[in-house]
Amino acid sequence: MVSMIKRFSVLYVGQIDFEDVGADATPANDRRYPNETLIEPYYHAEELAKHMDDLGFYCLWAAEHHFQREGYEVFPNLTLLGVHLAGITKRLKFGAGFNIVPMWHPIRLAEDFAMADVMTRGRLIFGVGRGYQSREVETMGAP
Repeated sequence: MVSMIKRFSVLYVGQIDFEDVGADATPANDRRYPNETLIEPYYHAEELAKHMDDLGFYCLWAAEHHFQREGYEVFPNLTLLGVHLAGITKRLKFGAGFNIVPMWHPIRLAEDFAMADVMTRGRLIFGVGRGYQSREVETMGAP
């Protein structure tokens, strides 16, 4: 019996187009980008989602993070992102590589996701994680 891969997905973590990279580059933790640069991944996500939808991909995955001034993993709300991207595509699903549970009230997270799932007609995939970055945990007052 031969199995074939029938569904393809992409993980897009939401990063800016870095110019200063490599061994001699500014270390990632020392980078600080302005808001005008940090919103670029949202436009990249729109274009990527449209292209994936046209090509018949199954799902675009992303990860939630907060306060990422270094230019990578800049999406703080995957539910809102998924609803928006579902509105500009036809079939593509949108997966939460994880929603950081300690950053949310659990009932609010469940309600928001359930409402978004209804609004997108089941095109969101829910995922949760514990979070690990101290700046997120400390700033949000999470345990």
